[in-house]
Amino acid sequence: MASGPKGQTFEAEVERYPDETTEFQVYRLTDPSYTSTLPGPSSRAISRNSGTLLYASDRSGSVQGFRMDLKSGDTQQVTGRDELDPASLTLLSDNRSFCFFAGRVLYIAGLSNLRERAIYTVPEGWELTAGLNAAASGGHVLFAERRAGAATPSFRLRSVALTQGAAAQAAAHTVVEVPFEMADPIERPQHAQILYRERGKGLWLTSTDGARNVELKLAEGGIGPAFWSADGKTLLYLHFPADPKELNAIREYAPESQTDKLVAKTSQYASFAPNRDGSVFVGASRNRASPVILIMLRIVRRELTLCEHRASHPENVSPMFSPDAQRIYFQSDRHGKPALYALHVERLVERIEDEGQ
Repeated sequence: MASGPKGQTFEAEVERYPDETTEFQVYRLTDPSYTSTLPGPSSRAISRNSGTLLYASDRSGSVQGFRMDLKSGDTQQVTGRDELDPASLTLLSDNRSFCFFAGRVLYIAGLSNLRERAIYTVPEGWELTAGLNAAASGGHVLFAERRAGAATPSFRLRSVALTQGAAAQAAAHTVVEVPFEMADPIERPQHAQILYRERGKGLWLTSTDGARNVELKLAEGGIGPAFWSADGKTLLYLHFPADPKELNAIREYAPESQTDKLVAKTSQYASFAPNRDGSVFVGASRNRASPVILIMLRIVRRELTLCEHRASHPENVSPMFSPDAQRIYFQSDRHGKPALYALHVERLVERIEDEGQ
């Protein structure tokens, strides 16, 4: 299908309804007659001032990137490339530009003028894997590649500088190469280290020069979403116990001391996210009898149900806070195709001021 033109705008189509269980007001931001999804877990979807949401949608004929004004609900198409990877959309730290992969090419584009330029092409013999992470410094992006058709599996973590095309391609370098599938790299704040996921297993931490690459000694069982604290001292992650009778839990790991501790057991969260200071969590329950969105205050470990999500795949609900912690966003296919939803939680969660102030 041909896509509509980049730059076209659409009026808000927000629908508000009271949740049947809690009567909290829920805002459906996109029409479920077409598919809309949030970027991948290592990408940044909301601007620092909590005013803009970057997401992917096929509303114009093919999957493209869109930005939504979170005050008005109006939307603008910001890409027009074939084979766009929806999970790769990520805002950069300047809040004025964003990156994305389309096919084998990595692009950077301005949000105001939508001018884009190619800065990197995946080399022949290699393929892109899941996850794109932009450094807080704004100087480079991280992603993983797999060697295509190799008899022996080979995956590598790549770092690409956000400079002009030929210079960026020349400056691209491999941080570390491993014999297992890696995905979702996330730079560790205030440390020269990068976290990444071994698909189907655990999490690894490598130095930015690749000299030290170690698997983290986390609790036994499955590992869900993981988030660094703002200062990078600890890692919050969702733990799925090997025994299905046990409750899924939020745990915290400290790399320097190699200690892992329980933060709180949950109502069987399938996905979760903390607010920016780690004082409140939002989770999506996978409990079939109660498929809901909840928030938990860390200090008292008390949960409050906000609304039902009723998603067919709770692990894809991907709830998250806005940077100021006054809104919660998530995705669900409860009304048809995957759509984006929002909740106002300013009466429940303390506001966090803009980190740039």
